Amino acid sequence: MSRFWSTLVHELTPYVPGEQPKLANLIKLNTNENPYGPSPKVLEALSAEVGDSLRLYPDPNADRLKEAVAKFNGLSPAQVFVGNGSDEVLAHVFQALLNHDKPILFPDITYSFYPVYCGLYGVAYETVPLADDFSINVVDYDRPNGGIIFPNPNAPTGRQLPLSDIERLLAAHPDSVVVVDEAYVDFGGESAVCLIGRHPNLLVVQTLSKSRSLAGLRVGFAMGDASLIEALERVKNSFNSYPLDRLAIVGAAAAMEDRAHFEATRQAVIKSRDWLTDELEKLGFQVLPSAANFLFARHKSRDAGDLAQALRARSIIVRHFKLPRIEQFLRITVGTDAQCQALTEALQEILT
Repeated sequence: MSRFWSTLVHELTPYVPGEQPKLANLIKLNTNENPYGPSPKVLEALSAEVGDSLRLYPDPNADRLKEAVAKFNGLSPAQVFVGNGSDEVLAHVFQALLNHDKPILFPDITYSFYPVYCGLYGVAYETVPLADDFSINVVDYDRPNGGIIFPNPNAPTGRQLPLSDIERLLAAHPDSVVVVDEAYVDFGGESAVCLIGRHPNLLVVQTLSKSRSLAGLRVGFAMGDASLIEALERVKNSFNSYPLDRLAIVGAAAAMEDRAHFEATRQAVIKSRDWLTDELEKLGFQVLPSAANFLFARHKSRDAGDLAQALRARSIIVRHFKLPRIEQFLRITVGTDAQCQALTEALQEILT
């Protein structure tokens, strides 16, 4: 019954999330989930919240969570915005801060939700090609724009842009908002949060889905100058006053407060990533430098699509993007040591 659709819906090309198969005994390395569970303190907080209070609406401002995020990052709560996953936060960013007369800029190889938001909200955009080594060259962004957005580390490449380059970008575009999407920053990247005090045009977006093992809870946040945060609040309160439920608020706050668990699990992922990088290179893969919880790799002589299918036949799922410039790459989530070992053994079998 598509005749009832609006013109906008007819024209949309929706984002396609990573596959979530319902298969037993599967090694799932395709959606960058953390292989380690959330903090026990998160589970305690969730359990304590389950009760009669669920009949009441949650705090629309999620003050407890904002305070926890602010304390962790050395900010004030007025510099923090929270939402239902970083995807919702980013959606509000595109409406509130990136919808201007000039086109916004983002890399040609990046998070594929960005052009979807542009289509949904009517935001003009231009893509800026990555360099041959898949790095971002900030000089290429020296053109008129209505804003700039990119992940750091970038996705799906995993490559990191140094803070010095981000600061150069901020200084070169004082009249544009620069959004740094830091979904993977805790696995070895440098957060741009430290630049917020010097640059009122900087907005940093993070998520609890990756480094804090809460992809199932759906919590994201943005940090920046209070004026940027106010713009996001105005859009949020015109859309959904209660984006985070009572469980999400207390669970996310507990995750932010448990620094020991956060540090232990992220270091475990980093150690496994370094081991997996070495093993893949021994098997003939070119692996891009990664500061994320995944690797972006291509084999010197084997087709990426064929490798992905061969792994699937062995109950191992990785992500293959059939897109220009990266169609021969596989994006491989860093799993547990046992999962990484199983992956390399399967590849060794496939490649011999």
